[in-house]
Amino acid sequence: MSQNFNPVGWFELYVDDMARAKKFYEAVFQRPLADLPASQSGDTQMALFAMDMSVPGCAGALVKSPRNKPGGGGTMIYFTCLDCAVEAARAAAAGGTVCQPRVSIGEYGFIAIVQDTEGNTIGLHSRQ
Repeated sequence: MSQNFNPVGWFELYVDDMARAKKFYEAVFQRPLADLPASQSGDTQMALFAMDMSVPGCAGALVKSPRNKPGGGGTMIYFTCLDCAVEAARAAAAGGTVCQPRVSIGEYGFIAIVQDTEGNTIGLHSRQ
């Protein structure tokens, strides 16, 4: 099997309050999230991050499900940004917490770490 693809193809961020989480992520990234139809079981809500299949990277969704709960301390997802300090400031303004302000990671650019309104910790990455 060829390895001509990035290892991550999809992600899900679990939430307790879908409306609050959507408002937070739309404020931070300045993009709307699209509600997906309810699952067949009827107990899962999903809101999809904007996705363009013609460019690199993966897409994902906010998910409210009785089987999965939000929280920090697990896997960290990094969102690509033009300037991670800008998105970190938006996160704080939208009710989140800046855990690590923008810091250099050398030749790989910069990162910032924030906690969303649901208790999930996410990373922000930019080249500048």
